[in-house]
Formats: sequence, structure tokens, C-alpha cells
Amino acid sequence: MDKKAFGGLLREARRRSLLTLEGLAEASGVSVRAISDIERGHSLPRQSTLTELMDALELDEDERRRLLQSVTRPAAHATVPRQLPPDLAVFRSRESAVAAARGITGAATPHGRHLVVSAIGGMAGVGKTALAVHWAHQVADRFPDGQLYVNLRGFEASERPLDPGEALGGFLRALGVPSGDIPASTERRSDLFKEKTASRQLIAVLDNAADAEQVRPLLPASAGCLTIVTSRNRLAGLVAAEGAFVISLDVWTPQEALEALAARIGEERCRAEPAAAAELVELCGFLPLAVAVVGAQLSAAPRMRLRLAARELKESRPRLDAFAADDQRADVRAVFSWSYRALTDETARFFRHLCLHPGPSATAEAAASLAGREMPAARRCLRELTSASLLARDADGRYVLHDLVRDYGSELAAAEQDDRVGAQARLLDYLRHNAHLANRHSSWLGPEPAEEPLEGIVHVAIDSREEALDWFRQEEPAVGPALQSLEDPRLLRPRGACAREWIAYNVIVGRWAEEMPAARIGLEAGLALGDPVATVRSRSNLTRALLETGHTDEVDEQIEVILGELPRVPLELRARIVCEIGFFRIRQGRFTEALEHPRRALELYRVARNREGVASTLSNIGWVLAHTGAYEEAIATCEEALPLLRAVGDLQFQAGAWDAIGYAQQGLGDLDAAIAGYERSLRLWEELHDDYNRADVLDHLASAQLEQGRREQARANWSLAADLLDALRVRRAAEMRAKAETLPLRGTGATLDGRR
Repeated sequence: MDKKAFGGLLREARRRSLLTLEGLAEASGVSVRAISDIERGHSLPRQSTLTELMDALELDEDERRRLLQSVTRPAAHATVPRQLPPDLAVFRSRESAVAAARGITGAATPHGRHLVVSAIGGMAGVGKTALAVHWAHQVADRFPDGQLYVNLRGFEASERPLDPGEALGGFLRALGVPSGDIPASTERRSDLFKEKTASRQLIAVLDNAADAEQVRPLLPASAGCLTIVTSRNRLAGLVAAEGAFVISLDVWTPQEALEALAARIGEERCRAEPAAAAELVELCGFLPLAVAVVGAQLSAAPRMRLRLAARELKESRPRLDAFAADDQRADVRAVFSWSYRALTDETARFFRHLCLHPGPSATAEAAASLAGREMPAARRCLRELTSASLLARDADGRYVLHDLVRDYGSELAAAEQDDRVGAQARLLDYLRHNAHLANRHSSWLGPEPAEEPLEGIVHVAIDSREEALDWFRQEEPAVGPALQSLEDPRLLRPRGACAREWIAYNVIVGRWAEEMPAARIGLEAGLALGDPVATVRSRSNLTRALLETGHTDEVDEQIEVILGELPRVPLELRARIVCEIGFFRIRQGRFTEALEHPRRALELYRVARNREGVASTLSNIGWVLAHTGAYEEAIATCEEALPLLRAVGDLQFQAGAWDAIGYAQQGLGDLDAAIAGYERSLRLWEELHDDYNRADVLDHLASAQLEQGRREQARANWSLAADLLDALRVRRAAEMRAKAETLPLRGTGATLDGRR
């Protein structure tokens, strides 16, 4: 919006408030001249000035949001997380709680204090999350640096509470920290989180906390942040030690519950049977979650008499004992049971299997695989469950189960003697098999052995690198919980196979903190199963992760064990692993050993008569020679490799060979030839949609351009490399950006960041 249009909006708001310029200046502390300049379209206010003006005008939330959004534009480089779940369209009542929340939020200004609020109640389903999310949406305009949200899973019978370190990993990624820069320990992650939020104004919603100790590492450091915590515990430790404000939620009053039911099924229907409507909400114990489920079912059956619904609800047995209130009529299991019985047999079975998913949310494809159903049938079931309010969807389209619903469905699965292990094995194989398909388009690592997928899993159509990475990102929240929590010994083989298949994605996006435990799971499975192939692959994956995270003490030990196990694996795998050991030695700076390993791999590939292996290994040898300073030998080796690579159609190693040729030519001082080699490599990586390796070649190209004095081109290429690595959450992005920003501008002594 331009300045004049915004000035008109402010003038209209002032006149509606019956304030003169002088009156608004006195109420806000902003000068008459500054307000006049804004209203005449001569300037736009700073964030703090706008907040003072809106407070003085006593604008409602809609007016505040309209004004704020018209001037707020995040910096192009800023990462502004938007993690809040959607606000409930039928949010009702809670006037006193919402008023208290607004009063507390009034202190959350850039000059105010850090706020921690615990919205708690005596039983699950009382509406803590709904209030927290509604509140956060209502005041989001006051916190321009975004919103963070996490379900801490403090009270879920089928799962352990979420580790604070895992929650911090999600927050740090949302704030733009590359995965490779995220520390391993919870304490260091917490310190980094406080550092990243120290100057921000944002909202953090910490939902379903187990206790104060789970929450403390997740508290932002800035006085301009608002933290909203929900928990079934009272979190007295946060009140005593952190000065937390408390909003205690009880169940609804009868009138509030009736209003909420009417919002879902229509006021006329409630007025037609007032006694039955009152009995229904009473049987729900005035519990918001229970009223929502009943309302959804009645909406789906518009001709059903409320009296009949009340009788069925009253007679429903057994009860959800663990979540019953003192008044036994407030029975959540009875509500869920009634909703569950209304499902078709197909959807009921699907629901029970979906409740076995260990992650915070599930994609439609993962849900279908758990249940062993094809996608058309799965989507019908998901629509039915969503309509029945047994399921919700997050901003990314994944399906989310409330913790009580998950508990209920898990109980049903046990009661029905569903094949829990079979369902979980299908989930792991879904994650493994489709990762294998995705890696054909996204990975430059050697492929894992193809395995026939289990019957009943969904095969995702993946035809490009973009689709491959999109699939990985959608399932990323599920793979960690699946690998770590599905601990039945019968799942050892699929857990290990899934862990090994995800290494390629972890390498591409720099998820090294996540790769280390995954590699150890794969190693544990290989050792337990006596599978040398799985063991060697997992040790190699673990070694790469150790190097990338700086845990170098264990690297030599792992390499020695790998070398001892190599005689037990097939010849071609032995050659591949030997090449990888060469890469590890390069990372250690041990170049002589680094060269020995691919040369040994070349011998093995020639014995195996593997043309692809011979061609790719020659390219590897050329690359190592270039980086050891043997420039002429590197060029000759790559030129020997290129026709072989073209013959087998290997574009990736052709790109690597041209990069090595460019590097060697640059070392010899022939910058024109170096740039030509880099540009040929870049074209191939672009054709492959491989942004990770493209960024590396851009780095090399920029260095050659800088030697030629072409500063603008060098700066542009380093900036592009940084953007590509940023998008992939790779830690080297900062290094690329620093190279660009420290280059002097043409004709000045100043750098991009203003230094001289």
C-alpha cells in the first residue's frame, strides 16, 4: 500500500475515535507533526510508532491487523515462521479467558517483559489448545517476526513426551538455521534458540507440555516475545521461577456449551428441543472437545432428533475412564464411541490403524499405507473422519489427531486385535520404498539395493527432483519418530532399511543432526541381523555424519572397522565404500590416503568389469588429483573418464569431471579454460536439478572470476550459491554469503555490508 492510501486509513481511524491531531498526539506520545506527515502521505510509521498509535486509538483486532499488514514487509532475507494451526471458525465463549489474555498481551510490547502463560484445566479436551491458538491469531499483528508452534506430546499414552531438543531443532529450522548448524545437545540448541530470538518479536505456542522442565529450554530470550504454554499440569515451577501468568480453564458453563452446540448444528434445532440440547451438553460434561464431536455428528445427521442422540450418548459403554471428570456423565470415551460407531466399517478400521502412526501428523499416503488401503478408499475414509471431527489438517495438508482421539483409537486397535506390527511395518516400508524412488531423481550417492515393497503400501508418483524433495519434506516429520519409537524386535529389518534409504536426503539438505541417530539405528539392525552389507553401509553413513558434525574422534575407529568388514561384502559394494573412504580422508585433510582409496576402487571395478564404476571412479580420481595440486594428471584423468561417462549416460560424474578440469586449469593459471570447464559443469548440474553441487561449482567459478577482476559476476555467483544452499538448509550457505558481502564494490573501498 502507498503512503497516501495508508495516511487515509489512519485519518479515518482517528476520526472514528473522535480524536483531533492534538488529542491523538497526547494519547500516543507521537508528535502532531509526525502524525500529520503520516496522514498526508509524506511518510510511513515505524513498527513501534504504529503500535503506539493503534493503542491510543483503541482499535479492534481487525482494524489493527489491517493497518499493520499495510505497512509490514519482512526483509527479503528474513525467515518469518508461520506455524500456527488454523483458528477455529466456530470458536465461541471463553469471554473471560479471552479478556484475560488480551490484558496480559498488553504488556507484551517491544519494551515489555517476557511473558509465559499457562492455559490449563482439570481435564483433557477443555479447550486449552483452541484458546491458545485463537489468542495467538488475535494478537499476531503485534509480533511481526512470526509464530512458532509445537505439540510437546506431554500426555499421550502411546508416545513419550517430545524431547525438548527435538522441538528446538524444529524451531531453529523454522527460524532459518541450516540443519548442519544445529547443535546435537539440547543445552546448546537452547542457547542458540535464545540467541536467534534475542532481538525478535514473535509468539511461541508450546502445546500439551508435560512439565516445567520440558518447557524451560524452549523459552525465547526476547522481552518482546509472547510464549503461550498449554498443559494438563499446573506448571507451578514456571509460575514460581519464571513469573508465568496463569489462565485456568474449566469446562464450559451450561450456557456456553449450548451456544457452542448451536454454532455447530444451528440455533433453530436447539430451540426446537431445548431440554434435549441441554441434556446433550450435560452428558458431554460441558467439555469443549466432546461438544465439538457431538456437534459434528449431529451436523452430519440433520434429521436426527436430539432426544434420540441424547439417549444413545447416555447409554454408550464403556467409558474413557482415564479422562472422566468427577461427574461421570462427562465421559469422553462415550462421545468418541458414539462418533466411532457412526463410521462405516471401512473407515472404522482405517481410523484404528491411523492412530498407530507415531508422528505428530500423517500424510494421506502414509495413512493409507498403515491401513493397507489404496488411495481412493483412503481419501474417502479421511474425509469421513475429518467431517466427524476425529481428525484435523495442518497448514501443510497433513492429518493431525488430537491426543485423546489417538489414545482412543489405539485402545480400539488393541481391543479389535488389529495387526499393529504389520501396520507399522507397512509404514516403515512406505517411507523406505518411496525414498528409494525419490533418490533416483535427487541423490548422487550410490543406490541402496532395490527391495520388493510390502503389499498394501502406497507408491508415490515421483518424476522429478522437485517432486522428490517435496515428498521428502512432507514425510520428514514422520521418519524420525518412526525410526526411534517403533521398537518391536520384529521391526528391526524395516527400521534399518528405512534409515539407510534416508541418508541421501539427509546429505542433500544437511540434516546431519538427524542422520547420526538414523545411521546408528541402521547399524544396530545390521549387527543384530548379521547382515554385513547393511552394517558396512550404515557405518559409512555414520562416518559421513560424524565428519559433518565435527565428531572426528570416532571417525578413524569407524573406518578401521569398515576396512576389516569389506572382504565380507560383494565386490562392487566394496569398491563403492572404498571410494567413500577416500572422500572421508579428503575431509580429514589426508590427501595421500584419499588418493589411494579411489585408485584401489578402480582396480575392483575393473575386476568386476563394471563400466559405470570405472567411469565414475576415474572422475573421482581426477577430482582428488586436482585438489592435491596434480593439475595436469587431473586433466588427463578426467579427459579419459569423459567419453566413458558419456557412453554410460552418467551426467552427474560428467559434471564432476568438468568441475575438476576447471579447478585444475585454474591451478595452472589458465582462467579462460577454467571458467569454460566450470560453465560446462554448471549446465549439467542445472539439467540434473542438483542445487547442492551447483552451489559448489558456482563457488569455484566465482573464485576464477574474481582472479580475472570480474567482481560483480563473482559477487553474483557467490550470492546465488548462498541462496541455493539456504533453500537446502546447508550450513555452507553462510560461507558463500560472506564471500559475496566482503567483496569491495566497484570504485569504492566499501563492501556490501558497509565495511571499509
